[in-house]
Amino acid sequence: MSFLTIRVGPGITPPDILFKVEPLYSEPARKAKYSGNVVLFVIVEHSGKPSHITVVKALGLGLDEKAIEAVEQWRFKAGLKDGKAVSVEATISINFHLL
Repeated sequence: MSFLTIRVGPGITPPDILFKVEPLYSEPARKAKYSGNVVLFVIVEHSGKPSHITVVKALGLGLDEKAIEAVEQWRFKAGLKDGKAVSVEATISINFHLL
């Protein structure tokens, strides 16, 4: 499968989050009182849906999967190039922290 994406830069506006779901803690991570950041690489499609989500920095204990599950539900205002919606590469950091 081939797809064209653009990196944010001159003449390219970044996508904006329109709808965000907070990730749930996995039970093993909760029991271990584990915290930190999961970093994800995402393609924000011209439709505003995230795709091709991959883990750049993992935490483990099920938190990587929980971060992906949450971001899959996010919706964005697509990035723009010359006023037209385009698919844009993005990096998203998900913070897991227990109070």
